[in-house]
Amino acid sequence: MTAPLTTEFTTVSFLGLGAMGFPMAAHLAARSRDTGGRTLVWNRTPGRAEAHASEFGSVATSLEAAAGADLIVSCLPTSAEVDELLDAVHTHLKPGSVWVDCTSGHPDAAPRQRDRLALAGTRFLDAPVSGGTAAAKTGTLTVMVGGPHGDVEAVRPHLAFAGKLVRVGDTGAGFAVKAVNNALLAVNLWAAGEGLAILGLHGVQLGAALEVINASSGRSNTTENLIPQRVLTREFPATFGLGLLAKDAGIALDMAEAAKGSAPVIAQVTGLYRAAARIVGAQEDHTAALKLIEQMNGIELK
Repeated sequence: MTAPLTTEFTTVSFLGLGAMGFPMAAHLAARSRDTGGRTLVWNRTPGRAEAHASEFGSVATSLEAAAGADLIVSCLPTSAEVDELLDAVHTHLKPGSVWVDCTSGHPDAAPRQRDRLALAGTRFLDAPVSGGTAAAKTGTLTVMVGGPHGDVEAVRPHLAFAGKLVRVGDTGAGFAVKAVNNALLAVNLWAAGEGLAILGLHGVQLGAALEVINASSGRSNTTENLIPQRVLTREFPATFGLGLLAKDAGIALDMAEAAKGSAPVIAQVTGLYRAAARIVGAQEDHTAALKLIEQMNGIELK
C-alpha cells in the first residue's frame, strides 16, 4: 500500500545528466537555493555529476543517496534504463516520495513501474518533456504528465524546468502523448525533406522556397526552425538523437498495433527512420535523417 504523499519536497534528486537532463537539473538546483532545499544529482559517469555540482551548486551523490530524496526526477534514453535503476534502488526509496520520470518511455512500462514503486511507498508519474535543449536551458519545456491528479498537483510547483505542464491522463498517458508527438515530428520532418528534394531537383532555390512555405499552409516547426537552422546550414547539431526519434516513432506504432488501429503513415515513417539511423548513424541529430533523402535523390539540401 502506498504511503501518504509527503507534504514537503525539501530534497530533490535528478538522475541522468544528458543533453536534456543537465540543464533541467540546473533549474531544480536554482529553485532549491531559493527555497532552502537541496538538489542531488547522479549520472552513470560521475564526472558529469561533479561538473554539474561545480557549475550549478547541486550535490553530486551516489545513486542510493539520490533515491532517498523526497522528489526523484529521472531523464534517461528508454524505459529499460529506468527499470535498471529501479532494480538498484528499490530498497533505498523514501515512503511518501514521488518519482517523476521524464524519459520518453513506453506506455506499457509505466503501470509496471508504478506498481513496483508502490511497494516501497513511492508514487510514480510519467512526465516526458518536449522543447529540446533550447527549452531545457530556458526552463520552458512542455511537460505531459500521466498519473493521479493529486500527485501531479503536488509536484507541479517543484518542476522548475517546466514552462507548461499538462496532465494528459492516468499512468502511461504522458508516455503515449510523447510518442505520438514525436511520431508527428518524424512525419513532418521527412515529408518536408522529400518536398525540398523535389524542389531542388527542379532547380528551385530552397531558402526562397521555405520563405514561401512558411507563409503558407505547408509550414511546420520543421520548415520554420529545424530545416533552416540545422539542415540548410549543414550544421546538424547533436541535440536529439536520430535513433531516439526512430524509437519514439516505433512506440507510437506499437500503440496503434496494440489498439488494432490503422496508422500506415506512421508505420512507413518508422521504417524510414530506422533505416536512416542505421545508414546515417543513430547518434546523429534527428534532422540528419534528411541525409538519407539526399542520398536517395542525389542532391544536397542547402
